[in-house]
Amino acid sequence: MFRLHCVIARTPTAVLRQQDVGGRSNLKRLFRFLRSLAMTLVGTFILTLPSLAKGEQTMTLTSPAFENNQDIPAQYTCAGADINPPLTIKNIPPKTESLALYVHDPDAAVGEWAHWVVYNIKPETQNIAENSIPGTELFNDFGKFHYGGPCPPAGKPHHYLFEMYALNRKLEIIEGGTIRDLQQAMKGHILAKSTLVGIYTKHSW
Repeated sequence: MFRLHCVIARTPTAVLRQQDVGGRSNLKRLFRFLRSLAMTLVGTFILTLPSLAKGEQTMTLTSPAFENNQDIPAQYTCAGADINPPLTIKNIPPKTESLALYVHDPDAAVGEWAHWVVYNIKPETQNIAENSIPGTELFNDFGKFHYGGPCPPAGKPHHYLFEMYALNRKLEIIEGGTIRDLQQAMKGHILAKSTLVGIYTKHSW
């Protein structure tokens, strides 16, 4: 009876010790997580300081023909003249050696549809005129070199991403290449990227 009493008497203390050890373990894990998070935030801030000190601004891509996330006018689609819209590029990084432009539809039934692929655009380019060829063109998914405007099936709206890349070198791509060749060639050379989104809905009437 005495031995049983001793075991019962010790049990609450043992449980408390186990809970205390478990609590300390959880606190240690939480501390390690917070310390890791703090170091990540400090590192990110330090990496950002040079840009802030130089007063560098983010590269932007806009169009005088439509606002970001707004409708693309019909003249720039297959329902109109099917010509490229005018584009404006600002705050190109000073070390840019060339620009590349990729226009595509991520809402296409096949997953993604390339409408325009252009590279080796001159780094001083600030405006791409309507119905122009600003650089060297690659094949799009229409099977042609030139711009192919939005031409989705009738029904839901499709989003068209105009992606501008600032690169630290000029690119060499085999003749007849596609977006996959451009993406491969750009790896490790992207200084900045800006995206303009246009929307187009093809109506059945």
